[in-house]
Amino acid sequence: MSASTTTTTSTFQFQDQLKKLPIPDLKQTCENYLKVLKPLQTEIEYLNTEKAVYKFLNGDENDPNKESVGCYLDNKLRKYAEDKPSYIEQFWYDAYLNYDSPVVLNLNPFFLLEDDPFTSNESISIDPQIKRATSLTLSSLKFIQALKNKTLSIDTLKNGKPLCMYQFTKLFGSSRIPTDDGCMMQSDSNSNHIVIISKSQFYWFDVLDLNNNILLNESELNINFNSIVFDSLKTSNNDIAKSSFGVLTTENRRIWANARNEINNNKINKEVLSIIDSALFILCFDDIIINDLSELSKNMLCGLSILDKGIQIGTCTSRWYDKLQIIITKNGKAGINFEHTGVDGHTVLRFVSDIYTDSILSFAQSINRNAPSLWKPNTTTKTNTTKTEEEYITVPRKLEWDLTPELSLALRFGETRLSDLINQNEFRHLEFKFYGSDEIKKMKFSPDAFVQMAFQATYYALYGKVECTYEPAMTKHFFHGRTEAIRTVSNESNLFVRKFFDINVSNKEKLEYLNQACKAHSNQTRLCSNGEGVDRHLYAIFCLWKRLLGNDDIPQFITNLPSIFEDSGWDKLNNTIISTSNCGNPALRLFGFGPVTANGFGIGYIIKDDSISFCVGSKYRQTQRFLVTLNSYLQEIQKIWKIVETSKKLKIEQSPPKINRNLTTLLGGYGYFDMGDEDIKSRGQSPEPPFLSSRGNSTYTLRDIGKKLRLSEY
Repeated sequence: MSASTTTTTSTFQFQDQLKKLPIPDLKQTCENYLKVLKPLQTEIEYLNTEKAVYKFLNGDENDPNKESVGCYLDNKLRKYAEDKPSYIEQFWYDAYLNYDSPVVLNLNPFFLLEDDPFTSNESISIDPQIKRATSLTLSSLKFIQALKNKTLSIDTLKNGKPLCMYQFTKLFGSSRIPTDDGCMMQSDSNSNHIVIISKSQFYWFDVLDLNNNILLNESELNINFNSIVFDSLKTSNNDIAKSSFGVLTTENRRIWANARNEINNNKINKEVLSIIDSALFILCFDDIIINDLSELSKNMLCGLSILDKGIQIGTCTSRWYDKLQIIITKNGKAGINFEHTGVDGHTVLRFVSDIYTDSILSFAQSINRNAPSLWKPNTTTKTNTTKTEEEYITVPRKLEWDLTPELSLALRFGETRLSDLINQNEFRHLEFKFYGSDEIKKMKFSPDAFVQMAFQATYYALYGKVECTYEPAMTKHFFHGRTEAIRTVSNESNLFVRKFFDINVSNKEKLEYLNQACKAHSNQTRLCSNGEGVDRHLYAIFCLWKRLLGNDDIPQFITNLPSIFEDSGWDKLNNTIISTSNCGNPALRLFGFGPVTANGFGIGYIIKDDSISFCVGSKYRQTQRFLVTLNSYLQEIQKIWKIVETSKKLKIEQSPPKINRNLTTLLGGYGYFDMGDEDIKSRGQSPEPPFLSSRGNSTYTLRDIGKKLRLSEY
């Protein structure tokens, strides 16, 4: 998801030159749909899907006069999109806004920033939390100032092609608002204040004037933050529990909507809520020291549940998940948690990268005024502020809620449900430091495809099968572009994982199978980046079909669920077991999100020049074991490559394959994949251990595992 930036006269100057996201040819989409489903299905399932797709595309063969449902809906979609910025945009917003489950752990991702080298080296007399908060807030305000003044440099691809900057208008001053009819996005372009949460207490003050000048300098922000933390520390544990209004944003959307109605019926609470909703962003001070990266990841994603005599005092209550949040721990660790409806990871990554870079450059400028700056000369902090007719509130004000009996119960039950949710999930990290993109490129693989195949091999090593895998591809070089779904599992990837654990396959052959799998993934990525994927087109058709059902004049033949969506293949493709995303640059330490299905893994990864960082979440599906296996695989594949390269240089013929003890270790000590039926029989063991297909109770022999469990050689 990397991109460069270019200096230009206006942040949005190329917007009207960007092409609209294309709607792929329906026949091409259907062909690609079958292609991505085939390696995930049994032969019978695939044949049924073929029939369903054929009927969708060509109509009912028993009624030749009946129009094709697929062609009818596709034509309707193209007409619908004629006056829209993007054919998928509204449907995509609706998918997020109609989501009824809590956004925490389900929708909101997190970024963990690298440590500030200057904060960590300060003497103990400097509060690292206050210093880091001040630095990142000031840098954030410079970013917002440049955005509001339209001087923020434009994101571009490596080839200089400009990217759509529309998402940045949804990043600040925005909030997700639950209503009785679903959620809506609210954006306040005139927002000029921030909200701070410390020990579940809410504070606010103005930071920009009408001309987008920054109202406070570094020392003034320091004073404000110190006073806020000092005031919040006087809060008792009982008072924390009584004022933890942030837990309402972790509720089921309908419950939160009912609570908001209760809040809006109270004049005081309505005003408090309005100030929070319209804030540029939320700054969270966590009164806790955390060094463990897995614990830090959990803290940035969902907060920590910590009980004191049955009272919740953890950081999970000091959040507001309907907005962009900057989170700072007591020891200066910093992270971002963001509401995902209007923005994707690439947009937030640009923001995070810039504010981290600016915080470093600002320190350099404090030593040398001639040091480089990230911002244009007119993007500066306001000094000698002159009064206008508008009075600015630059001294922190505490937001005092009116705790009614109804809201008190809502907070109590919301907190216990949140604690349950947190305790149902675990997060683990791996900082793989043996090599990164430089070494992977040296091996002549695409770094992202290489890591995606690592996930496939790891899952297969643990479970002996493959599952539906998702990776987003950025489409921001189109107008209002978002993402398209890359489907990692392919015939080539299935063949690779099977051959990788086969004792009879040479190291050279294994690398060639990996090469073919990586090429297939790169080709699929290229299609998706060009807007020629499968998921968005079919999803838009599905949404349009549901919308048309409300019309009285629709043809009778489209009132029934179209065959392609009625088929089990559609459910399979939308049941993502391995959800992944590659999002990172040197400003980030870790990136992650929760699993999207109850039995799945959520994997955020960052590929750096000499290392790879992983954060994996699941509902206790042996997350640490997954990472241990992944670590072993990554080392093993490098070792195989080195052996092959050495053989090439010395012109040594490879010796016959033999049992690889490293693979046995990779498989947790089991040697199932390293021996055939004859080997098992010779040891007096049954040749048919109970490996079960996920689609039934049939028992397969070891040699059948690869072929029967959706891993046929095509």
